[in-house]
Amino acid sequence: MTDQAHKALRFAALHRGEQPLLLPNPWDVGSARLFEHLGFDALATTSAGHAATLGRLDGEVTRDEALSHAAVIVGATDLPVSADFENGFADDPDGVADSVSQAVATGLAGLSIEDFTGDDGDPIYEPGLARARVEAAVETAHGGDARLVLTARCENYLHGRPDLGDTIARLQAYQEAGADVLYAPWLSDIAEITSLVRSVDLPVNVLLRPGGPTVAELAAIGVKRISVGGAFALAGIAGVVAAASEFHDEGTLGFFDAVARGAAVRDDAFSE
Repeated sequence: MTDQAHKALRFAALHRGEQPLLLPNPWDVGSARLFEHLGFDALATTSAGHAATLGRLDGEVTRDEALSHAAVIVGATDLPVSADFENGFADDPDGVADSVSQAVATGLAGLSIEDFTGDDGDPIYEPGLARARVEAAVETAHGGDARLVLTARCENYLHGRPDLGDTIARLQAYQEAGADVLYAPWLSDIAEITSLVRSVDLPVNVLLRPGGPTVAELAAIGVKRISVGGAFALAGIAGVVAAASEFHDEGTLGFFDAVARGAAVRDDAFSE
């Protein structure tokens, strides 16, 4: 069995535990190694966090850049890595399959494909095409020596369409298309999440959000995976801004308390 196949099997098994898989989202080599040091069992890239490292907004990374980034994160850790692969960087199923084939070659244990068109005026692919795109992604992700974990995402809530019925219907179709995990980012009402979990037979990923359910509450209703998206990357940016603003505006040294803590963690994590 190849190392990639072994990691893919490990990643799949982590979705069947009694407690949810807590999936942090690194944005570079250092954050990937740090999360591994902190004891997480798997990692997932973040399109927003990666874009920020390039001085861009989410959605502005090219397919080649996403592929290179995935390979870098895979090479930084012994943990299984799943990739936020946006909409597969293609509209048609054949294009999605080609993108997934190239993603498989980076050594990933899994990846996600979303149904966002990239067009804010018409943001979600029509149901038939959306399902066909997932089918193409699944066939490619499952077709090699390593059976990658394919997460199918419905982006309704993230793009101004908070329609629970349509979201569940789409995710049920993606389940029938062969997906391994289902995900509706920005869904944060515990009653709606409960309805989704009870309406499908696959593990459900939930994006942790302020004001939404806690990890313990999500575990209690059967959620199997919890991620944070770009939150850790953005929290890091906020920390840098606070320190730099103090230096620039006040000329005081309060930020050095955080520097000392960061240095201690860095020395511990990166000397392994």
